[in-house]
Amino acid sequence: MTDSVSPGDPLVLVVEDDENLRITLADNLEDEGYRVRAVDGGRAALEAVEHERPDVVVLDIMLPDVDGYAVCRSLRQRGLTAKVLMLTARTLEDDVVQGFDAGADDYLAKPYRLRELLARVRALLRRGTPRADTSAPALPGLAIDRDARTVTVAGSGEVGAGGRAIDLTRTEFDLLVFLVDNPGKALSRDTILEKVWGSDVVVDPRTVDNFVSNLKRKLGWTAGCGYTIKAVRGVGYRLELDAGQGS
Repeated sequence: MTDSVSPGDPLVLVVEDDENLRITLADNLEDEGYRVRAVDGGRAALEAVEHERPDVVVLDIMLPDVDGYAVCRSLRQRGLTAKVLMLTARTLEDDVVQGFDAGADDYLAKPYRLRELLARVRALLRRGTPRADTSAPALPGLAIDRDARTVTVAGSGEVGAGGRAIDLTRTEFDLLVFLVDNPGKALSRDTILEKVWGSDVVVDPRTVDNFVSNLKRKLGWTAGCGYTIKAVRGVGYRLELDAGQGS
């Protein structure tokens, strides 16, 4: 660690099984002023976060023991709020979506340019979790706890009284909150990406379509549930509430 790094500097956890890449990346991150913990596998990463919570995790997907998708899901299940930058040679759209669905915040293909990776780490550290207007309407039949980041749906009786919990990823939850906070507005894919993923993250706009589809499926959307997330051709999406459900 360089002399310029102090205990209060951001901590970056590097998870990379290639020793040369791991050492090079760790050295460059330290030169940028970050504290760095570098490990060579998924199990070591999960053990590391039990002792110290990183601010950013640079996570390779192809690991020898536990793959990066499983590691990322486990980190989110443990309540880790660190930004996760996934590194992989797998760049098919399904692979990218799987990474975001697991809870990743950004995705960088190998071989990557070191300056770009460092820029993405800086961008992730600048990002904050979207905060919602608590006065905005909720969705019929759903209870959204923005502080606990949970969503429950009523099976019968009052919402939230023994309601069924809906397992949403971090990004799905942020997408839901953004839609709820902007009922009736036609939101472009670019606007959704900027507000939910962040302006510094490069993501294919069509990724929004996959997340909206997953969100509707998980929420159990039907034609009579009191709201709809409607596709707006050539633009993006609009959340519509049935008459009498709010403005």
